[in-house]
Amino acid sequence: MATAAQNFDVPSSRLSALERYAEVSLFLLLVNGVMALEWTGKMDPVTTVLAPAAMLFKAVRYWRRRPPELSPRLATGLVILYIPFYPFDLMVLSRAYVSGAPNASLYAALHASVHLMLFVMIVRLFSATKSRDQLFLAMMATSALLAAAIFTVDTAFMIFLLAFLVLVVSTFMAIEMRRSAEGAVALPLDAGTPAAERLGRALAITALGVTAGAALTGALIFLVLPRFPAGYLSGLNFNPTLISGFSDTVELGSIGEIKLNPEVIMRTKMSVTADGAPYMRWRGVVLTSFDGHRWFSDQRVAPDKIPADGQGWYHVGEPASSSNARQFRPVHYSVLLEPVATDALFVLPHPLSLKGNFQQEGERRTRDGRAPFIIRDRTSSIFKPYSSFAKTLYEGQSELPILQPEVLRAAGKNYPQEVLDSYLQIPQLDDRIPKLAREIVGRATTPYDQAAAIEIYLRTRFGYTLQQPDPAPRDPLAHFLFRRRAGHCEYFATAMTVMVRTLGIPARYVNGFLPGEYNDVGDSYIVRGSDAHSWVEIYFPGYGWIPFDPTPPGGQKPRFFLGRLAYYWDWFEMNWNEWVINYNAYQQVTLAATATRTTREWGNRARDFLTAQYRAAVDRLKRLHAWARGIVRRQPVSLLGVALIFALLLLVLLRARLLVEFFSEMAVRAGLGATGAAVAPRVATIYYGRLLRLLARRGLRKAEAQTPLEFAASVSGAELSTQVVRMTALYQAARFGSSPPDLRELARQLGAVRATLRLRAR
Repeated sequence: MATAAQNFDVPSSRLSALERYAEVSLFLLLVNGVMALEWTGKMDPVTTVLAPAAMLFKAVRYWRRRPPELSPRLATGLVILYIPFYPFDLMVLSRAYVSGAPNASLYAALHASVHLMLFVMIVRLFSATKSRDQLFLAMMATSALLAAAIFTVDTAFMIFLLAFLVLVVSTFMAIEMRRSAEGAVALPLDAGTPAAERLGRALAITALGVTAGAALTGALIFLVLPRFPAGYLSGLNFNPTLISGFSDTVELGSIGEIKLNPEVIMRTKMSVTADGAPYMRWRGVVLTSFDGHRWFSDQRVAPDKIPADGQGWYHVGEPASSSNARQFRPVHYSVLLEPVATDALFVLPHPLSLKGNFQQEGERRTRDGRAPFIIRDRTSSIFKPYSSFAKTLYEGQSELPILQPEVLRAAGKNYPQEVLDSYLQIPQLDDRIPKLAREIVGRATTPYDQAAAIEIYLRTRFGYTLQQPDPAPRDPLAHFLFRRRAGHCEYFATAMTVMVRTLGIPARYVNGFLPGEYNDVGDSYIVRGSDAHSWVEIYFPGYGWIPFDPTPPGGQKPRFFLGRLAYYWDWFEMNWNEWVINYNAYQQVTLAATATRTTREWGNRARDFLTAQYRAAVDRLKRLHAWARGIVRRQPVSLLGVALIFALLLLVLLRARLLVEFFSEMAVRAGLGATGAAVAPRVATIYYGRLLRLLARRGLRKAEAQTPLEFAASVSGAELSTQVVRMTALYQAARFGSSPPDLRELARQLGAVRATLRLRAR
C-alpha cells in the first residue's frame, strides 16, 4: 500500500530553506575553526595563507550557488595521496618550523596533524553533497577548535569558543531538522521567503538559548570540579618576546633596544600603588662587573636552589629585623609574565617569598624525583629552573624600603668584606671620570650624601634619548659624560655605578622594569617592553641594598578613547588567565570559602533586616492599639462614624460597578428619564450585562465572536429563547435605535428571564 508521502508529489525545492540555513551555519562553523587556528599565531606561513584563501574561494562559490568543485571519488583520491606526504611533513617541514621550541618532536607532530586535518576538511568541503558530509565537516570544525586550544590560551580564544558553541548547536539542529524533513509531507519552503526568514530567526534564537544554558552549566561544572596540578601545552609560544638585557652578560645599548618594543611583558597587581612607593621597580637581573663596554656577572656560579614549602611558597629572603621593620613596607603582588626569552623572574626589591608553577609543563617532579625549586644567585636575583616559553603566573611578597635620608646618613661605612670584594670593581677609566665624581660630591662626607649628589647631578644636567651614538664610540661612558651628555637609562645607571665605586661605595647595576602603566579598570599595572629600565643599588650597612635612579624622566604618551577600551580588555585578559587558564585547587578552595562567607553574611543581613521589620511592625501595632483604645474610651461615637466611613469607602472601591448599576436602576425605577435618549444606552447596557451574567451562571456563555442576536438564537428552550431574543431586541433598540424603548420593559424582561431560570433549575 502506498503511503501518503508516496502519493503526494512534493517538489524537491521544499527543503531549500533548511538546506540553505544548514549550509551557512556549517560554513561559519568551519570559518570559526580556521580563524581560531590562524589567531594563535603559530601556524606556518603557507598554512596561514592557503587555509583562509580556500575558505574565501568557497564562500564566493556559495554566494553564486555553484555546485561542489570535486567529485567524491576525486576527493577520496586526494586524501589517499596526502597520506604518504604526512611523514615528510612530520620529519622535515613541521620539524624545521618548530625547531626552536621545547619538545620539538611533540609540536612537530601537532603541526603535521593540523596540516592533515585542514587538508581533509577543505577537500571534503569542496566535495560535500550529502548529510553525512555535513556531519563530518562539523566534526572537523570541532577538531580545529581543539587544536587551537592546544596552541594558545590567549583571551581572544574565548571569543572563538563562544562562537563555536552557538554555531555547533545551530548547525546540528539544522542538519537534524533537514534529515527529519526528508520523509515528511510539506508545502514548499523556499529560501528568502518570509516563512523561511521566520524559520531562520527561530533556529538562531533557539541555538542562542541552548548555548547560553550550556555555557552556564559548563561554568558551574568548571568551578566545582576538583582541580589537579598540570602543565599547559597551550601556554607555549614558538616566538616568545625577545628581550635582551636579562642574561649574565649585557652590552651597553641592549635596554635601549627593548624600550622601542611596545609589547606587553607582564601584568601586575600590588597591594600598594607605585605613587606611594618611590623605590618600586621590577627587579630582573643584577650585574656586578663592567669592562667599559658590557656588564657581566659570575654570581650565578653555584646558586642556591630554593625548594617550596608545604604550601607552595619559595622563601627567597629574610624579613627585616625587628629594629628596622619600620623602615620597610610589606607588599603583596601577583604577576602574569608573558612568554619571554629569559628565565629571570621579576620581583620587587627585597623579595621574601614567591609562589607559582615555575616547572617546565609541570613534569619535573616526576622525572627528576625532586621537589620543585627556583634559583637564587648571590645578588638575590631569582630565576626559573628551566627555560619556558609559556605564560607564568606567580605571586610574591617583598619589603619595599621607605628609609628616610637621615637614617641612611647614619648607616656608616662598616661594609662586609664580601661586599667590598664583589662591588667595587672598575675597569680602566678615563681620568676625567673619577675627577668628575669628586667634584660632584664636593664636601659631602656620608655615602648617602655622595650617592644622592651624583644621582641629582645626572638627573638634572643630562638629557634623555633612545638614539644610539653613531658610530659607536671607543669609550661609551666617557663619550656619554663629557661629549654627548644624553642617553638612556643604561648610560645613566652605568655612570652612577662607576662613579660611586670610585669613591669606595659598593654599588651594582640592575636591569628590570618600571612599575608600568596603571589600569584603573582592573586596579593593575601593564608593563611593556618600553618600560624596561636600568638603575643602581647601593649598599648601606644594616639595611642592605637600596635603589637609586639617576635617569631623568621621559615623556608620557597620552591615552585616548581606544586606550581606555584597551584597559577593559587588559582587565579581562588578566582575569581570564588567573581564573580560567590558571584556575587551581587553591583558588577553588578560596572561592568556595568566599562564597560560603558571603552567603552567611547575606543570610545574617536578611535575618537582621526581617527581625528589625518585625519588631517595627509590632511596635506600630502596639501604638495603633493604644491609640484605638484611647479613642474608644474618649469618643466612641466618633470611632463608629470613622468605621462607617471607612466601610463605605471600601465598598465603593470594591463594588463600584455594582453601585453604578444599582443607582442607575434606581433612577429608572423612579421614572427618571425612563425614555430619555441620554440615559437609555447606559441603562440598557446595565440590564444586558445582568442578563449575560444570569445565563453564564447556568452554563450559557456568550462567545466573544458572537453578536447579541447570534447568542440569543443559540439559547435553548422555547420560552427562555423568546425572552432572551425579546430583551436583546430591546437592548439593541436602546443602544442603536433612533427612538429608545421604554426602559422599564427591559427590567420586566430581565425579571421574566430570572423567573424562567429558577423554574428550570428545580
